[in-house]
Amino acid sequence: MSINYAILGLLSYKSMSGYDLKKIIQDSEFMPWSGNNNQIYKALTELHRQGLVTNEVLFQESSPTKKIYTITKEGLAALKEWILSPVENSEIKKPFLVHLAFAGQLDRNELNDLIDRYERQVEIQLLMSQNYKQNTDFLSGSTELEKTVWSFIKANIRRTYEMELNWIKDLRNAVANIQKY
Repeated sequence: MSINYAILGLLSYKSMSGYDLKKIIQDSEFMPWSGNNNQIYKALTELHRQGLVTNEVLFQESSPTKKIYTITKEGLAALKEWILSPVENSEIKKPFLVHLAFAGQLDRNELNDLIDRYERQVEIQLLMSQNYKQNTDFLSGSTELEKTVWSFIKANIRRTYEMELNWIKDLRNAVANIQKY
């Protein structure tokens, strides 16, 4: 999935600088990019070259000059076409599952320790997700649908961690019932 579409999507809410886009992407719980400057500015240059965004140089007295990017009609059309395209298959790649796959090498205590560590990690991620307050200033003036969708994205992330904790509980019960390792 290209970061270009995330940028177009964010710009569909309002015009922003590269720095603003970087902060939103970097702070996101679900956007899979690092949000580093190279990624953002390379994508913005490409989008500008394609005519999907425009930019305006904003001169500021007490701050550095910055470019404000705005999505064009062509950019909105490209975004809509992408939104309506088939979603890429999700990959489920979890390092813990690789460790678990070879748990036959462990004794009962070692396996329990492995599960305990992973459970703590998921609990921390759940707490961080529950306490996470993404800057949603870019949503100001958005529709009720857009606000609802962003709320459900946050709920999906929280529920994923909760389901993982339930799965860990089931794993513990199944492993506890095995007599011999």
